[in-house]
Amino acid sequence: MGLNRRPVVWFAVCWVSGSAAAASLELQGALLVAGAATLLAIAAVMSRLATGRLAAVCLLAVCLAAGQREWTDARNVTALQSLLTAAEADGPRAAYAAEALGTIVSAVEVDGDRVQFHMEAVAIHVKGDPPLRNASERLLVQLRLTAQLEQGIAAALQRGDQVRVAGELTRPATATNSGGFDYRRYLSSQKIHWLLKAKGTAAITPSTAVAPPDSAVITAAATAVTQSADLASPLSKPNYTAELLGRVDDARAWLGAQLDPLYPSDQSGYMKGLILGIRDDLAPEQFQQFSRLGLTHILAISGLHVAVFMYALSGFLKLFRMTRERIVVTLMFAVPLYVLLAGASPSVLRAGLMAVLGLLAARLGKLKDGLHLLAAAAVGLLIIDPYYLDNVSFQLSFIVTLGLIVGVPPVRRALPNWKKSGWLLDLTTVTIVAQLVSFPVTLYYFNQFHLLSLIANFILVPFISFIVMPLGALALLISMVWHDGAKLIASISIYANNYSFALVDLLAEFDSLRTIWATPPLWWVLCWLLLLGSAFQLVEYWNSTRLEVTEGQLSLDQQNNSSDVTTDLFADEQEVIAPLNSIQKKGLFNRVVLHVIVAVGLLLFAYYPDHFNKEAVVSFLDVGQGDSALIRTPSGKHILIDGGGTMSFHKPGEEWRLRRDPFEVGQKVVVPLLMKRGVKEIDLLVISHLDSDHIRGLIAVSEHIPIKQVWWNGSLKNANDVNNLFKNLLSADIPMYAPLAGENKYVDRDTFVQVLWPQKKQIEQLSYMEEQNEHSLVLAINLYGNTFLFPGDISSETEEEIVRTIEGGVQITSPILKLAHHGSRYSTSEKWLAYWKPKGAIASVGATNTYGHPHPDVLARLEGSRSMLWRTDLNGEIVFRVSEFRLYVSKS
Repeated sequence: MGLNRRPVVWFAVCWVSGSAAAASLELQGALLVAGAATLLAIAAVMSRLATGRLAAVCLLAVCLAAGQREWTDARNVTALQSLLTAAEADGPRAAYAAEALGTIVSAVEVDGDRVQFHMEAVAIHVKGDPPLRNASERLLVQLRLTAQLEQGIAAALQRGDQVRVAGELTRPATATNSGGFDYRRYLSSQKIHWLLKAKGTAAITPSTAVAPPDSAVITAAATAVTQSADLASPLSKPNYTAELLGRVDDARAWLGAQLDPLYPSDQSGYMKGLILGIRDDLAPEQFQQFSRLGLTHILAISGLHVAVFMYALSGFLKLFRMTRERIVVTLMFAVPLYVLLAGASPSVLRAGLMAVLGLLAARLGKLKDGLHLLAAAAVGLLIIDPYYLDNVSFQLSFIVTLGLIVGVPPVRRALPNWKKSGWLLDLTTVTIVAQLVSFPVTLYYFNQFHLLSLIANFILVPFISFIVMPLGALALLISMVWHDGAKLIASISIYANNYSFALVDLLAEFDSLRTIWATPPLWWVLCWLLLLGSAFQLVEYWNSTRLEVTEGQLSLDQQNNSSDVTTDLFADEQEVIAPLNSIQKKGLFNRVVLHVIVAVGLLLFAYYPDHFNKEAVVSFLDVGQGDSALIRTPSGKHILIDGGGTMSFHKPGEEWRLRRDPFEVGQKVVVPLLMKRGVKEIDLLVISHLDSDHIRGLIAVSEHIPIKQVWWNGSLKNANDVNNLFKNLLSADIPMYAPLAGENKYVDRDTFVQVLWPQKKQIEQLSYMEEQNEHSLVLAINLYGNTFLFPGDISSETEEEIVRTIEGGVQITSPILKLAHHGSRYSTSEKWLAYWKPKGAIASVGATNTYGHPHPDVLARLEGSRSMLWRTDLNGEIVFRVSEFRLYVSKS
């Protein structure tokens, strides 16, 4: 039979392959894949694994999927082509005054002083250009509120509203660090190519009154914008889909609000995420705890939630003595409604579509198995939107579901058949298989795996899914008619949540069991999944072999007992069977050993990807207006110098501006980059000085990455960032040392660190220093004879003092120089450059910094010294690779 038994499955495999090839390869690579697919199809037909018809259909699936993806990519372009050309020439800071008219097509997110939503613009006017009418341009609108009153005004906006927005058009940021988050690519997958940034609710005017009648701000803005002649055309036709989804948003918000009085503040956001898929009120710290243990899938509405919903609804309908056929039809209509109320994420779309297809097949009497449903759901969703393939939730949902369908039955049959405790083995099997299948995808996207994740999932997934979630959903439903009864039911789930959170906190304390992995290559992920598939087949083969041997032995025993005359004959048969069993066992054993060897090899490669790489790497990370540099020594040790820091300027009384999960460069940039590069621990953390743009990011680093030793300038500073960082370092019992000028350290055989500043007379003992720049820890780090100079934020006066002190003593020639104080005009003097004669210089500056860094005077001095200059605002991350024979700059 070969491949012919599952034509739908192989059609889906080919469709996904074609779409993936078109998404990740250039035209030449896609053509090679098409050629390879053709050869495989011919080989399958010639070897009789597939019929010619199936091979042709599968080949057609590859071509159609690739063509659909190419066609979608070709149409996924901005209508503002002339503006795009100008933006590419003007650089990342370019912003253009503009006004847009259109419909809100996403939920409106209000978080502190920021409002964000997607807008389908039908008319756009860029200042200086003629208006663009009858457009279809999707924009991401980001509104910065100016007063607390505006929060309520913005919250009244909803999906489906037609609005005019006046602001500035900018391009989304690209990834400026190697392996960093590419915001532009992410938005492009949602068909968004521009950000429209505006200030205050006066910049946005709904076409229908959503603001309070007495709102003078909105009334004045509405009058001003309506009188604009630039976009005086009538508003667009109503977007009925957006309006419908707007009503769904209202329903979700209303349901979420019903949970607030039922649960304490630290649980209401969690229950909203668990029942309705609403994560807006989920505490970031709580999400991080679940993430470390691999439990975030609990908070994502998926197949388990849909199954519980269907089970509960069918049980309720049976109370009314409905027939099976009517229950199936009712569920077919109810599941899509639940999918909408749950947020319609890729995982719940997959589960909902599989459920509806399964119900339809059952109604028609053609239900086969889960693999066909999964395959049909995958193709259906990719036909609707091929960009789903790029979605992490889509990938995890389908890969894990496929693994459960393929892997659970053979593994469960290989285990004992306990009549009373069979459910325990069922749960164990599902948990282990899900962990094994999700493991490579987890490493690829999240770069960590907790060794207690299996235990956490084994205990908490069934407890939360079958106890907490149903209780919460029941309390939500009853709250609509009987509040006191709902409070009683909710109180039970509150106690259950307390135990769940306590267990999560307990397991999270074993942070030493959390392993960090570098992002593996895609071929590694594919090899692991293929190895698992082969292992499941091996287990099934063992099951069948064991069954055959057992049945053969029983047959011989029965025949042996039937007659004494044939004893010798049966003895001969047993002599034949015994060697065959021995051969089977040996072959099985060899295959098991081979699988184990391959698995161990894959694990070692993923955990130690650079074990044989003796190159040193110095990376000047792009952390905006701040400093951070990561050094990998030839022996694989890691030195981190500073961690950047996002500056905040909120004044007393502006607490309303604070966001639930604000952007912080350490949490959002530095920590993810370290983990993606497989930094399992930091051997030496250098804190040049205690200003926030150098240390705030280190707070997150100290919470996520183990640190072996800290060097700093020996001072203290009265600031929250300093207090929080030092609290983390001291609570972790990390050795801290304040080196002085003249001290040296060999990190390994080829890495030598020299301390050039501060001198002993500068800091006699621990003391508070508000002005930190002149007390920066200045280091020269030598790798294979090449020196990198890190001067912190010192000024030209301190530079001259360092030169006077070390002149004739420290032998360093032509180093790579990081510009002091981000290229301030008061640093990097001519004397400093003349002494060091740097072969190259690095300016660590933000693309939108308002300080004018690097200063034109510094640029002129560098040009006079004939030093090459790299800037993080223009070049992104700058990476130097150093070997015994050469030093070169590589692309980040």
